[in-house]
Amino acid sequence: MRPTELDCIDQKILEELQADARIPISTLATKVGLSRHAVTHRIDRLEAHKIITGYTIKVKERAPAKSLVRAIMMVYRKDRMRGADVTAAISKIPEVTYCAILSGEFDLMIHIEAESQERISDIWSFIANLPGVEDTRTAFQLYTTVDKKPR
Repeated sequence: MRPTELDCIDQKILEELQADARIPISTLATKVGLSRHAVTHRIDRLEAHKIITGYTIKVKERAPAKSLVRAIMMVYRKDRMRGADVTAAISKIPEVTYCAILSGEFDLMIHIEAESQERISDIWSFIANLPGVEDTRTAFQLYTTVDKKPR
């Protein structure tokens, strides 16, 4: 049997199954005007002749991922080793995805993922004005070349 040898009822069965592979046989039978037994026989024949080669599901398309703006902020605190209030305030910012205490010139490294540059600017302003913060440096991420974090 070739696809060109299908009658209009076979074509209708295929269309209905392509639209909904889980359609109940009784509903399909009503739509094509045959008994459930006749529809089952036709489906079995279409499967045997490899016209129907499988059934699948359709998954609702997810909304496209929002393009996030990423930045890294380096923070120098006045008191260097103290200032848990600074890290506590930073931890409450939803867009902060990572904060590490560093040795060296700067005390904190903060990763920020926000929906806009303006939001990152707002976060920068908030952090820069926290009591105990003496200086900051912020860099926007342009590209990611290596990302080994598990997703």
